[in-house]
Amino acid sequence: MKIKSIRQIKNLASKKILLRADFNVPIANGKVKEDYKLIKGLPIIRYLIRYGAKIVIVTHMSNEKLSTQPVAKRLAKILGYPVKFVPYCIGEKVDLSVDKLKSKQILFLQNLRFQREEETNDKKFAKELARPFDIYINDAFGVSHRDHASIGAIKKFIPSFAGFTVEEEVVNLNKALKPKKPLTVIIGGAKISTKVPIIKNFIDKAEYILIGGAIANDFLKSLGYQVGKSLVGSDEKMIKTVIKLYKKGGNKKIILPLDFVVSKKKDGSGRLFIRSVIAVEQDDIILDIGPKTISFYSQFIKKANTIVWNGPMGMFENEKFKHGTMAIAKIVAARSKGQAFGIAGGGETVEALKLSKMFDYVDWVSTGGGAMLDYLGGAKMPGLKGIVKK
Repeated sequence: MKIKSIRQIKNLASKKILLRADFNVPIANGKVKEDYKLIKGLPIIRYLIRYGAKIVIVTHMSNEKLSTQPVAKRLAKILGYPVKFVPYCIGEKVDLSVDKLKSKQILFLQNLRFQREEETNDKKFAKELARPFDIYINDAFGVSHRDHASIGAIKKFIPSFAGFTVEEEVVNLNKALKPKKPLTVIIGGAKISTKVPIIKNFIDKAEYILIGGAIANDFLKSLGYQVGKSLVGSDEKMIKTVIKLYKKGGNKKIILPLDFVVSKKKDGSGRLFIRSVIAVEQDDIILDIGPKTISFYSQFIKKANTIVWNGPMGMFENEKFKHGTMAIAKIVAARSKGQAFGIAGGGETVEALKLSKMFDYVDWVSTGGGAMLDYLGGAKMPGLKGIVKK
């Protein structure tokens, strides 16, 4: 594997750098609520300051109407360094601000998604975005699976390199693609369509694939089990895919839950029941894995030398149904850092690790949910094209 890293540039002094970050963080009442992604971006920013670059940071926000000004303010605070906000991402005012920039100074541009051309990967927009700069750095692994102008097309118009976050993501995720055996993969969450590629890619690599969350319902329903009124997403095509995967892996590789915590109500109010997989009733709603499943899954995790985890085991945001996810988080973290190499990713998985107080014990926590799935699933990564060669 070859990575075209910004470390390869020997002289950054006075170079005008466009740093594409993934600082798409939650904002409420004009303030950043959670700054994990900002903290992950500090090393590359400090590196560029140290070597005298002129630094301009640009990011998107999921809400295309949300300004990045609060992000710039929060970054300045945690960096302990001045960050000037410019309420545009292209145009004459950006050009003037970049021209006035001195070495070691930082500008922060407006939300890229204020411009429709960003998401359509418009070449003219990408060229205009790149024009004032000498070097482009992609440090936004979390959106490198998107074919957007600031990720894809821009590399046609400017020398482009990987930032530290992209570099670390690729190096660490590759440890799952070429794992120390045995490899245990834990897949949860709700959208089976997003998980199928990673299951397909690991069906021959992994010793065990543990299934939880609502996607377990898809497997069980496809195999003829009763799942009651539980969340399922299988259309006819997906049912066939799930059955094919299960037949290929067999019950010795694709491991399904033994029991569940169920409720008769969607919000989980009222009485709860522990049901074995063969005892789920027609009006039950499956909301978490049960105690036998936790114990069963822990055996496979404890055997692993490499662990990949993406997706919660149930509706963990509800206090009553967080136990399965919290237990898996603690077991994964306990096995990581020395005994096995542990990788986790995805917004809900990261949140679960934080709730479990075990976040710091997992070897690598990815900044990308969909990007991690796509990378491990073998999908195209437009943001990495030209700067990472497997």
